[in-house]
Amino acid sequence: MFSGLTTGQLEEIDSIVLARSYKKGRMIFAEGEPGEAVFILKSGLVKLTRQAEDGREHILHLVHPGDIFAEIVLFDGGNYPATAEVLEDASVAVIRNRDIEGLIIGNSHVALAMLKIMAGRLRQAQEKVINLALNDTLRRLVQVLLHMAEEHGENTGAGVRISMRLTNQELANLIGTTRETINRILNGLKRDGSLEVDKQGIVLLNKDKLQKLL
Repeated sequence: MFSGLTTGQLEEIDSIVLARSYKKGRMIFAEGEPGEAVFILKSGLVKLTRQAEDGREHILHLVHPGDIFAEIVLFDGGNYPATAEVLEDASVAVIRNRDIEGLIIGNSHVALAMLKIMAGRLRQAQEKVINLALNDTLRRLVQVLLHMAEEHGENTGAGVRISMRLTNQELANLIGTTRETINRILNGLKRDGSLEVDKQGIVLLNKDKLQKLL
């Protein structure tokens, strides 16, 4: 977002950035609260969620280091459309709307970068809707796991490790199903040698076999 700025402009941004630290389980902001700032995750893991009418949680997006989130409030001036909860101890940079608005107005590069970020978020949302609408729970889970491996996986001697320690309930909330269904699917994939699960996360042992399930 800030890669095309001059040293002076970067120093200006540095002067308006607030540093915050959050422990696992803390909320950074809640759905419906006034949208007052944009956030950049420096370390840790954050989930963005909305609550359905029946009380179930639905995970909209997992935020990784380097990601910007809550950027939509810059443009519509409304409330936060989701809740941000910390999954792993997080270090966050906070820029208040009133501080960044002048920078955006005065620098087309930043404005364009923000629009690209929002366009990418919209594309992800569309892909998720298609995945939910057209695929059964097995294919939805496999697609999510392959995407996580592509974006955040670590190659090991055994396979590709997804080191995000998500619970089975969080995986269920991510693809719109139940924890029991996730348990059943993961157990099936473990039995056929496609993956294994340990305390550090999920290891995809055979990506080609998983890809054939889609």
